[in-house]
Amino acid sequence: MRHMLKLAWFAMFGVAAAAHAYPDKPIHFIVPFAAGSATDQLARALGAGVTEETKQPIVAENKPGASGFIAAQYVAKAAPDGYTVLIATNTTHAANEHLFKKLPYDPVKDFTPVTALGRGGQIMVVNLKFPAASVREFIAVAKKQPGKVTYGSGSSSSRVAGELFQQMAGLQLLHVPYKSNPLAITDLLGGQIDMMITDTATGLPQVKAGKLRALGMSSRKRSPLAPEVPTIDEAGVKGYEMTFWFGAYLPANAPGPIVNRLQELLVKATRSPAAQNFYSTTGIDAYVTKPDELAKLQVAESEKWGRIIKAAGIAPE
Repeated sequence: MRHMLKLAWFAMFGVAAAAHAYPDKPIHFIVPFAAGSATDQLARALGAGVTEETKQPIVAENKPGASGFIAAQYVAKAAPDGYTVLIATNTTHAANEHLFKKLPYDPVKDFTPVTALGRGGQIMVVNLKFPAASVREFIAVAKKQPGKVTYGSGSSSSRVAGELFQQMAGLQLLHVPYKSNPLAITDLLGGQIDMMITDTATGLPQVKAGKLRALGMSSRKRSPLAPEVPTIDEAGVKGYEMTFWFGAYLPANAPGPIVNRLQELLVKATRSPAAQNFYSTTGIDAYVTKPDELAKLQVAESEKWGRIIKAAGIAPE
């Protein structure tokens, strides 16, 4: 018995000592989407803040594809030592379980929640050649060509936003999937697809540059960064709303002291100059939580996304 207690004491002491020294080497932020995506931009901005505080490098690694499966699975199998962090979204941790019959990871059992990192709305954009300058005009054009007007998506948030839009507007659109939203934006700019509902960090800069036309915002309130763009709700699809969130996760069974230290570092990083610049220029709100609060948010969001996906008539793949 004494031997067992002694081992337990040494184990606890080892974890506490590791947490006190943490981080003492580079931390890897694993991003489920491509470079340039909102998740990528946020990860790099927060990484700069964590590095400023700890003097340790933060390595942002993009592992896009399969609706976030690749990155999520990678982190789920990593050592729970605090040095492999998934910068996740509602795609990987709320929507995917309702969009796919079988996931290669468990959004709850395979991860340790750390903190939420932000939340925001999306923007509906079309290429400049598309003959619509408003949501109502888009609906009119699409109704004349059932199944011909295309929309792209590179995340579950983007896809479900498009699915919900066509359901509520009574449209039949053709969905074109991509590995990430920036890749879809490239094809939208080139005229290969007609429309996207994407995160503001990806879509709004193209609108500001005059390369895409904005038709509406997916949130219930207009964005202060583009107050001239109406919400989709007020522009013709009453009751429409679709938002998204970000969160940080470690692999399952991460030690509590490590989780708490990383949570402190990330919360402080959201107030860093780099992160504040990201939030202020993308229209995404800083939003942080305690680990248990993120766990509760994930449960509530999973239920919400499940209802939306079922109501939109999306059959799991």
